[in-house]
Amino acid sequence: EIKEMEIMPDHIHLFISTKPTVSPTDVVRTLKSISARELFNRFPKLKAFYGRAGSLWSKGYFASTIGNVSEETVKRYIQEQKTRTG
Repeated sequence: EIKEMEIMPDHIHLFISTKPTVSPTDVVRTLKSISARELFNRFPKLKAFYGRAGSLWSKGYFASTIGNVSEETVKRYIQEQKTRTG
């Protein structure tokens, strides 16, 4: 379940909820795979370019649990990303 999302020019912030038995690596791999396939279907020129270049998404990602922070704090952080400079 995607609880919050913000799309930036060079990265995406996602706040998601999954079953504790699902590894973060599997979540990221699935999201990157499905989104790349959907983008390639909608925009064939992307597929032609990235087919030669390698892959659409970079290999890296950052994942963390919310720990002692409330859901509302995480959602607010993500919502404020477009207004931050730096």
